[in-house]
Amino acid sequence: MGKLALIGGLLRVLGPTWIARATYRGKLDVVDGRAIDPKAKAAGDLVNMLRDINVMPPLEESRAQLDMMATKFDQPCPADVITRDITLPGLTGGRAARLYVPAGGDPMAGQPTLLYLHGGGWVQGSLTSHHSLCGKLAKQGNLRVISYDYVLAPEHKFPAASDDILMVYKALLDGTGGLGVQPDSLIVGGDSAGGNLTAALMHDLSGAGLPLPAGQLLIYPAVDGRMTSRSIQALAQQPLLPKSRIGWFLDLYLPEGQDRQDPRFSPLFSDHLAGQPPALILAGGHDPLYDDGVSYAAALREAGVEVQLIEYEGQVHAFLSLTKAIPQGREAIARCATWLRQRLGT
Repeated sequence: MGKLALIGGLLRVLGPTWIARATYRGKLDVVDGRAIDPKAKAAGDLVNMLRDINVMPPLEESRAQLDMMATKFDQPCPADVITRDITLPGLTGGRAARLYVPAGGDPMAGQPTLLYLHGGGWVQGSLTSHHSLCGKLAKQGNLRVISYDYVLAPEHKFPAASDDILMVYKALLDGTGGLGVQPDSLIVGGDSAGGNLTAALMHDLSGAGLPLPAGQLLIYPAVDGRMTSRSIQALAQQPLLPKSRIGWFLDLYLPEGQDRQDPRFSPLFSDHLAGQPPALILAGGHDPLYDDGVSYAAALREAGVEVQLIEYEGQVHAFLSLTKAIPQGREAIARCATWLRQRLGT
């Protein structure tokens, strides 16, 4: 890859939208009538320059790359958001969490709260990779965000992450940590694998008859582990989340012989959808997980759950964490924040 090509790629990604639009005029990928957003196309092309999508890096390198990508291509956490690092009881003992509240707030006081579960294919992602997104949701949603550092695979394979999150959810409601969390003023949410874990938590809570939160925020969630959907097949080479990388994640996350339709892994097959809290689901039309989000919205609605589905037909996976590159990510965050305020009365 030459320096000029890389400079041109960065300019299309980080420069004004008109540059990407002019570059790709008449050359935008279309899937089932959905044309990719020019800035999303530029981001994918840059990723293609930087890595071979069919060659998986060492896991620690991949984890570092995700944190670095968020730092370089996401707008920073708002400077006036107050943060505090704490420890919460989890599957392996005390685990890290980070609190976010708007300026002037008290992170330890009882208040409307979003428990946020980061994405990263169950094997990566961290408090660092989703720091900016959590700060923006706290400020724009006028609420507290608790970002939880749940256990990752392959050190802790399925269902360890779901067990961990169920444990910390119960701990928050029973007053551990002194955060004053109440289910009627709590929403649980996450993106990608975090959306999967959110949906799995709803299955667990419903099945056990435990108190449910006031809502669930599912940002391009993975809910069907069969990997047979139309969007996964049509977008198998999408650079931000190629099918080869999804398969790598699953190989690291799942024990050998795991049933791919276990509802704790594939919540689309849950028999406890009825009675779940209202959901906001975001789906990107050039994300291999597009059909996961659309299908899950339909399944929840059929079960009588109130669902708002927002489709960004031109968007790619992780675009809410690429807001320097993809302006529509900022709009999507604002729409999530509006829904959070409406659900929690903030």
